[in-house]
Amino acid sequence: MSLTKKLALAVAVLAAPVLAATTASAEGERYVLVSHAPDSDSWWNTIKNGLALAGKQMDVEVEYRNPPTGDLADMARIIDQAAASGPTGIITTLADFDVLSGPIKAAVDGGIDVIIINSGTPEQARELGALMYVGQPEYDAGYAAGLRAKGDGVGSFLCVNHYISSPSSTERCKGFADGLGIELGNQMIDAGQDPAEIKSRVMAYLNANPDTDAVLTLGPTSADPTLLALEENGMAGDIYFGTFDLGANIVEGIKAGTIKWGIDQQPFLQAYLPIVVMTNYHRYGVLPGNNINSGPGFVTADGLEMVEKYAGEYR
Repeated sequence: MSLTKKLALAVAVLAAPVLAATTASAEGERYVLVSHAPDSDSWWNTIKNGLALAGKQMDVEVEYRNPPTGDLADMARIIDQAAASGPTGIITTLADFDVLSGPIKAAVDGGIDVIIINSGTPEQARELGALMYVGQPEYDAGYAAGLRAKGDGVGSFLCVNHYISSPSSTERCKGFADGLGIELGNQMIDAGQDPAEIKSRVMAYLNANPDTDAVLTLGPTSADPTLLALEENGMAGDIYFGTFDLGANIVEGIKAGTIKWGIDQQPFLQAYLPIVVMTNYHRYGVLPGNNINSGPGFVTADGLEMVEKYAGEYR
């Protein structure tokens, strides 16, 4: 089956159980995906579903592993453990090069094929000897969003960073500021992961800086509490609001006009494509000649039907 047909089939099949490994193939092919996401971050359900569906369609065994609290030192140990288990390949995020490059390079040096997804850069993936990078260039996505907002008259903003320990998250905020043509300065806050705390910090910032033109959130973890904050302080629908990534509440916010747009990095593809690519590489020796940009794409109120249908599942 061609890759195009596989992608078409992917959106028509019901979601596989999120954490269930698929039946192993006759050849014993097994792939492990390691992410930096804490258990509390529901955005990664789309990653899990893409992984499970690809495993089912390619008839390989797949596993999803992550540090429960998002601790990157814990993630480094998980990569080491995954490599020691002797998988056919590893797919991993690269949330912090300094912390994670060692175990990733060790896996590659040990003869395990690796694909970097979601975070990090194509250059870093190449440096570590990975087969390729599948993801969204975060600075570029932020810059494009900043240019869009600048065209809409935005001159200042609040970036609600719920994962500030990840350089990729900061790149989103920095790109947005550069797109606007302003300094990031103190316009980025460390919001943390707790929804109540995120809501409180957003309200405190906007109370102290009432002339802020826009709010930028970096995913459902920060967007959902920010929606509640804006409803409570009466700014919902009045302040310019854009966000990275999609989720059920974000889609509803776009429909209601509270959120202007969501940047879709298509996380489904970040998990689905590496399994397809690696399986075909190991079976037939074929490999794409370049990295794969899964995003960015802007989702607005126009054309929301397919996004709304699969939000939180495949979108």
